[in-house]
Amino acid sequence: MSNAPLIGFVGFGAMASRMGANLTKAGYRIAAYTPSGKGGDGSTLFLPSARALAAEADIVLVSVPDDEALAKALHGPEGVLAGIKPGCVLINTSTIAPETAEALDTEGTARGLHVIDAPVAGSTPEAEAGNLIVLAGGTADAIARVQKVFDTIGRLTIHAGPAGCGTKLKLVINGIMGSTLAVVAEGVAYGLAAGLDRSMLFDALDEVPVISPHHKRKLKAAKAGDFSPQFPARLMQKDMRLLLTSAARQTAPLPAMAAATQSLSLTRRRHPDADYSALFAVMESLVANTP
Repeated sequence: MSNAPLIGFVGFGAMASRMGANLTKAGYRIAAYTPSGKGGDGSTLFLPSARALAAEADIVLVSVPDDEALAKALHGPEGVLAGIKPGCVLINTSTIAPETAEALDTEGTARGLHVIDAPVAGSTPEAEAGNLIVLAGGTADAIARVQKVFDTIGRLTIHAGPAGCGTKLKLVINGIMGSTLAVVAEGVAYGLAAGLDRSMLFDALDEVPVISPHHKRKLKAAKAGDFSPQFPARLMQKDMRLLLTSAARQTAPLPAMAAATQSLSLTRRRHPDADYSALFAVMESLVANTP
């Protein structure tokens, strides 16, 4: 469809590229800019700067690792905000600090933009299947403008509230996800240290209802020693850090999540680019007295 909206991706990594593929299949036009300067396989138009991309796009979707990368993508003479047109929708799917999301909404609204913080729940398998859950913060009007886009990349859109609320909900979800995996990994560590058969232990945990489907998937990978990065440890630890910082601002006590963050910090230090479930390998190495 030549008249379809052009969606410009700033950042086109594992998650964004899969979203882009689903949008292309649905008939949208897409283009991308990567801060690393790396292009794709030739099927996607890559532009030389975030500014150039924003000037062409009807919808700008930013998917970068953290607050610092977001600031570089948005600001400066070659940033998104230097090129984006009033009336455009700016969607930020990056997981960032809630106050950063709120500040972006304030700045974007002043420029005549429709800003949505829309991080997603799900990893690369869900992104590939178009089965993500979009956690949207912003006005109902802004979300309605891009609802068809959200319906293409995900199975459900949750309007979490005004600006920043999508980001806050994402931190709740990732905090629970990271903390519960840390508990499962500790259980595995005890079982191995106590002499349980490794295969039996992993297989047993795959059968019991107290383990979530997500963590059962991680257990199967850990049993095989496969920590291919669906959600890298460096990003999970970053999200836990954001959660604890925001919780401290709200005087919300999170002792269990704080403890889990220490284990995930160790995982990031040892295996930054592996999946965050490499925590299983860290714990197993501790009880087995191996590297």
